[in-house]
Amino acid sequence: MTHEIYPSREVIEAAHDRIRPFIHRTPVLTSATLDALSGAKLYFKCENWQKIGAFKARGGLNAVLSLSEQDLKNGITTHSSGNHAQAIAYAARQVGAKAYIVMPDNSPRVKIEAVRQYGADIAFCVNTPEARQEAVDRLVEQTGATFIHPFNDYRVIAGQATAARELIEEVGTSLDVVMAPVGGGGLLSGTALAARYFSPQTTVVAGEPEGAADAVLSFRSGQIERAPYVRTIADGLLTPLGTKTLPIILENVKEILTVSDDEIVAAMRLLWERMKIVVEPSGAVPLAALIKHKERFKDQRIGIILTGGNVDLGKLPF
Repeated sequence: MTHEIYPSREVIEAAHDRIRPFIHRTPVLTSATLDALSGAKLYFKCENWQKIGAFKARGGLNAVLSLSEQDLKNGITTHSSGNHAQAIAYAARQVGAKAYIVMPDNSPRVKIEAVRQYGADIAFCVNTPEARQEAVDRLVEQTGATFIHPFNDYRVIAGQATAARELIEEVGTSLDVVMAPVGGGGLLSGTALAARYFSPQTTVVAGEPEGAADAVLSFRSGQIERAPYVRTIADGLLTPLGTKTLPIILENVKEILTVSDDEIVAAMRLLWERMKIVVEPSGAVPLAALIKHKERFKDQRIGIILTGGNVDLGKLPF
């Protein structure tokens, strides 16, 4: 597989410079309790404290700030169940462009409200990849807006890579493993590229919900697979991989570990109770995978990206 077209080290550095004025450099937290529980030394990159409450601000901003005035003239559009929707709405506001967002009709209320607050127009659709794409295509036809894919876009991937880059800068290149969740693979492929360029001896491992286990199948077969069924509390990880994310993941990720909803909720609860931080279910997936397989991570230094904190407080799973 060729990797000439992947975002290079320079492209990721340029993305970081581009978005830096608009994002938080989120802290890296540690927890003696969770170290003892896992048998490893853990470093949590708190993207739950990022602008919009999720890492997606990075990729959305990089994509939008890379557009020309001509591209921005008729606004921008995307489809997303929430965090990327907020990222594009937030980024559009920064550049004074109109945002048209397609959201599945079962998106979390907290995410819908946030998108509205950023001044975006929302159109709802049923929650299938096909319905999302059809709704966006209609919007592009009606408005002439520029479409930014939630993950299958190298500008988005380069932006997401900056979270792991900051983590590596902060903790040093002594990290044995970096863990991230996987949905469409924008964060995971960006994280894998950041590790490859900035800390080559660090391996990358993903966590995925059993109730949306397409990436683990794609990882085995080498082509984009669909999950046998989709039913999980981790609403941010429902989409299959993309044509741009899969090749990067195949080449740069060591393994993908699946976890049940019960394991996700237990990890989420640990983060809330022990670290006093609000993390959404999708963000707890890597910790759940680590705890489930702790024998294979024993005594290692592990970075974990806590991807977001946009959780509906009226519907907590505990």
